Amino acid sequence: MSVKTTFVPLEQVTTPTVKTDAAAHYLSRQPQTLRIWACKQNGAIQPLNIHGRLAWRVSDLKRVLGMA
Repeated sequence: MSVKTTFVPLEQVTTPTVKTDAAAHYLSRQPQTLRIWACKQNGAIQPLNIHGRLAWRVSDLKRVLGMA
């Protein structure tokens, strides 16, 4: 059984970065697609690497989605 995660609208995100699953949700992509972007450095946006974890800038997400 899978657990459904609920995400707040991107306009209401108050942190400077989000985790991969949230970024994938906002971009309508699978989380693995974003991980591939990070590895190959060829995606629409690039993440920060914070202690071995990927963090996606909210400002980049908004820019790509035409919200900035």
